[in-house]
Amino acid sequence: MKVNAKNRNRRLRKKLHVDEFQELGFDVAWKLKEGTDSEAIDSFIDKFFAEVIEPNGLGFGGEGDLIWHGLICTQKLGKCTEEHRTTVENWLNNNGVESVSVSELYDVWWAE
Repeated sequence: MKVNAKNRNRRLRKKLHVDEFQELGFDVAWKLKEGTDSEAIDSFIDKFFAEVIEPNGLGFGGEGDLIWHGLICTQKLGKCTEEHRTTVENWLNNNGVESVSVSELYDVWWAE
């Protein structure tokens, strides 16, 4: 569903998350090596947050064990960039995961 924000006041644009209030994010998925124990998984996730998510002002909502999937967006109202996508993808590829999938940027409120 695409929202047309013409002739809407600022309050309504904010409520609808359109125009200057649009939020872009992307999906991410990865697979850890078979046999990775729960301590190693916890350590990996802690490192992911400490080295990629927090320093870049990002948020991650997702779940997993050996296979993880979730949404990455900004912690504050804003838009992820191609640089964010590349940073996340490169970090995952350089930190021992078996496979990585990163979607294109999309409007997290009005995805079609």
